Amino acid sequence: MYEVNRSLVLLKPRQPFLDWLCALPGSQPEEVSLEALRASANALLIPPADDMDMVAGFMSDRLSMLFEAELADWCADETLWPQQRDITLFQAWFDVEIHPIVTDLVDEALEREAFRPFDL
Repeated sequence: MYEVNRSLVLLKPRQPFLDWLCALPGSQPEEVSLEALRASANALLIPPADDMDMVAGFMSDRLSMLFEAELADWCADETLWPQQRDITLFQAWFDVEIHPIVTDLVDEALEREAFRPFDL
């Protein structure tokens, strides 16, 4: 068991994100629930952080990238994305949950590969 030099952030969608998702052409609103979206929230490793103040600066520097990655998971057509993707909209669409300590229970070394959005 090893403690890693990272903290974990969960980006949990809120109702406005689900509303956008359900308004997309061809969506099946009855097939997606807020509870399901929140239960499968994206997990992000960040530098060690004890509180939201420490997370805020790191996240704000990457806001555009994070927002676009969340949208791209669900919709490849960028013309359907909100035009103004700022911190106010991000905070309305996502809860940020922090877990300051991450423990690796696997003996094998961590592996990394570049992020690739799903090919929809």
